[in-house]
Amino acid sequence: MTHRTLTAALAALLALALQSAGAADVRVVSAGAVEPGLRPVLAAFERASGHHVTLSFASAPQIRERIAGGTVCDVLIAPTGVLDELETMQKIATDRSQRVSIGRVGIGVAVRPGAARPDVSTPEAFTRAMNAAESLVFNRASTGLYLDTLFRRLGIDVSGRSTRYPDGASVMEHVLRGKGQEIGLGATTEILLLQGQGLQFVGPLPPELQNFTTYVATPVRADAAEPARALLHHLASAPSQATFVGAGIDAAR
Repeated sequence: MTHRTLTAALAALLALALQSAGAADVRVVSAGAVEPGLRPVLAAFERASGHHVTLSFASAPQIRERIAGGTVCDVLIAPTGVLDELETMQKIATDRSQRVSIGRVGIGVAVRPGAARPDVSTPEAFTRAMNAAESLVFNRASTGLYLDTLFRRLGIDVSGRSTRYPDGASVMEHVLRGKGQEIGLGATTEILLLQGQGLQFVGPLPPELQNFTTYVATPVRADAAEPARALLHHLASAPSQATFVGAGIDAAR
């Protein structure tokens, strides 16, 4: 090995050692609806910063319960309403200027591979499709609570023909492996995530019936460490926001 090659190798090792010494673990708890966009954004952050992200997903009610119960994390991504509640409980930072918008996600309709795709383009067509379904599958989280109210308003009786899960991901896994005229409802992003495995995205709820949930990232501590602040800055960057949009997360309005 020549002197020049040896010097270059030592310099590379030194740079790697310095990066490793400054690396930190950033703990993130997030709602599952933004997973398709969040994973590639966090991977890009790890490559650029040298920091490592420990990521866990939970439904909105689970997030509320865990953070209120003392679960520790550095950055929290959740619906705005959940963050407001936790802020009132003094469980997260109260400086809203540090919050970063991830975007908003609507509700969509899905059916298993090979199943007939129902018409859900209008409120009337949606009501007929829901009444004709052998089974309706949806969650017990924010989306499910909205659907409970919507079904009552439209006169759709789901008693005896509904299957409920704690989170949207489980709903879509069920529908993917389902049978018959079964219809799943959940976050559009969670449907799109399984399209490659054959799950059929029928379409979003009609505009007159649609409900969007806005997701926001926030530091849990007001005096957040530099790696957490760096992650929030990365989430707000133009490339990250473009990735979210590309994953089906609409820009917040």
